Amino acid sequence: MLFDLPADHNTLYHALLERTAAYDGQVYVGVAGTGVFCRLICPARKPKSQNCTFFPTVGACIEAGYRACKRCHPLQPAVAADPAIAALLAALDARPAHRWSEVDIARMGFDLSTIRRSFKRQFAMTFLEMARQRRLREGFETIATGSKMIEAHVESPAAFRTAFAQLLGRAPGNFDRNPLLFADWITTPLGDMISISSNSQLHLLEFIGRRALRTEIGKLDMLAKGKLGIGRTDPGEQIKDELGAFFGGTSAAFRTPLAMAGSPFTRAVWDKLRRIAPGETRSYSQIAKSIGRPAAIRAVARANGENQIALVIPCHRVIGANGALTGYGGGLWRKQKLLEIERQYKAQDSTP
Repeated sequence: MLFDLPADHNTLYHALLERTAAYDGQVYVGVAGTGVFCRLICPARKPKSQNCTFFPTVGACIEAGYRACKRCHPLQPAVAADPAIAALLAALDARPAHRWSEVDIARMGFDLSTIRRSFKRQFAMTFLEMARQRRLREGFETIATGSKMIEAHVESPAAFRTAFAQLLGRAPGNFDRNPLLFADWITTPLGDMISISSNSQLHLLEFIGRRALRTEIGKLDMLAKGKLGIGRTDPGEQIKDELGAFFGGTSAAFRTPLAMAGSPFTRAVWDKLRRIAPGETRSYSQIAKSIGRPAAIRAVARANGENQIALVIPCHRVIGANGALTGYGGGLWRKQKLLEIERQYKAQDSTP
């Protein structure tokens, strides 16, 4: 079962519709579009199934970029357990666009190390990490929906510009108004991702934490001659839907058209990666042999590392010759999770 959830997507969605109390506290639902996560007994209007992602913990919801519902209060147990958490979460709700710092926490009278441990224990992230992720996500969505003046939607435009520039290498006001390439934000159970697409192809799909992300975006910016902007395209929306199906347990197929910029050798490696079935893995040496270059193991590893369309070009399916996990730009823990998910698809395919 994906992410140790107690049931499959369809069962959990039915439980959401019926407000089944048996799953309360065991499963939470994140709703695409609203960016909110809820308990399954939430009285709010029910979203469509394709807009739902289910999580086993509150921390997983927050890490994926969702904020707590104000009707069913999924943070209430953590709030009740620690008044300091309650105070800081209330402060974050009141000032979501503020660039929170350790100085702010200290001014509220809290011990920094205690707060760090409390948030890590409850949510698997620090308060400052939670605040930064929320500020970036909400700011990104404000721009993506067509707002002309970011100043009208955030408390501290200068702080947001700084944070945004650190992530994408450019402040919001400097993005092209008639772009050739469009960046968008995608929330997944394994963390937020950024996609960059033209009106016809997907050029990039990466987890936010990837170290090479800024360099990759810079290369695409040069390719587009500075015409990089924020917005949504047909390929961008298609990959969102396909990722939703993948993490929802309904399909491991990716059909979004890709722009695979690379040398003939690199593209040959990527093509072989795409031929590895979900639930299966290959070593670098096996891939090198399959393209007729058995001695090019290191070159295969470089081509694997140059992939900037995560999941769709499944570089996470490459492991060491001894079966051990090898480096992955999105983090080895994500690689492990992706392989676990895909084993479920393989098991489904083998069921008579």
